[in-house]
Amino acid sequence: MLLETPRLRLRRFQATDALALSLYRSDPAVARYQGWTAPVPLDEAVQLVREFGVGEPDLPGWFQYAVELKEDGALIGDVGVGLHDNLMQADLGYTLASGRQRRGYATEAVRAVLRDLFQRQGLRRVSAVCDARNERSARLLERAGFVLEGERPAFTWAKGEWTDDLLYGLLAARWGAWEAAEAPDG
Repeated sequence: MLLETPRLRLRRFQATDALALSLYRSDPAVARYQGWTAPVPLDEAVQLVREFGVGEPDLPGWFQYAVELKEDGALIGDVGVGLHDNLMQADLGYTLASGRQRRGYATEAVRAVLRDLFQRQGLRRVSAVCDARNERSARLLERAGFVLEGERPAFTWAKGEWTDDLLYGLLAARWGAWEAAEAPDG
């Protein structure tokens, strides 16, 4: 286990995760604002799980956490961290199965990853980019303490159209103050 929250385990991907990954990433509603196109066939998911499983969260490059429910062991999504070569900043992304959305799981998983990045790894900054139409994702970032830093109009060509990007950032100092204020006794 890499990270744990009251309801979730964030762990390495395993070969047995391929079917669940294929199912939730094949959902057009889940894929709508993502960089892949649904469906994600099982053979492609098998390859993705293989690639995700060999990454290292403390080394530069992308590491994908499998997000699993403690109550039944179901894979419900993933959180990706792109650690920069300088080991002081990272990019963040996340995906959650549509049937598991609106229950706070994504916020819980993202907060656990941020806590690890800032407290254990000592990062200075975490960034995230969000399709401007994805209001729920933007709200999640804001719930996790991120600040909207800018917008890039018609910046990304995605699925046959130009989309606006929202740029979010979170500095370690701001996260520390925000985390203290969010604590149950804070």
